[in-house]
This record gives sequence, structure tokens and C-alpha cells, in this order.
Amino acid sequence: MVDSRISHGNTKPPAIRALRPAWNKGRLVSQKRPLKPKRVWAIRVRLEPTENHRDLALFNMAIDSKLRGCELLKIKLVDVMAPGQIKERASVL
Repeated sequence: MVDSRISHGNTKPPAIRALRPAWNKGRLVSQKRPLKPKRVWAIRVRLEPTENHRDLALFNMAIDSKLRGCELLKIKLVDVMAPGQIKERASVL
């Protein structure tokens, strides 16, 4: 008597479930528009009273240097600070 649950090698693998369509299918996707000076100052005004110096420094550096977020997060303290003072210029490779 043959058990019907036993596979004999001629069965198909389970079907892969259909993936949902891509969120950007049919849309024009490109760079975001640059922030207008009014928006830059609005963000700075919101960051200053919170005394969150790290976020304000990252934001200011991003605006001034035109670096992306992933590039900013790679920067180490020694890249922007000399012994006892902040460097006037920093090189990011």
C-alpha cells in the first residue's frame, strides 16, 4: 500500500506568492527639490530651542556641505575637531 503523502520527485515546488506591485511603478521618481531658505531657517528655529546640539550640527553641516545623510553619519569627531577647537574646514572622502 502506497502512502499518498510520500513525494516521488514528480511534484512541483510550492508556488511563490505574488509580490505586491512596486510603489513607484508608473511614477516619475527623481531627486527631491532643494530646500528653500525659508524652510531651512524654519528647521533651524525648531532645532535650536530643543538644545539638541547633535541634530542641529548635523543639519547645519548637511546644508553647508551638501552631503547626504549617509555621508554625514560616517563623519567622526576627529574629522571636524582639532585638539580643543572645531576645525574651520574638514575633508570628507
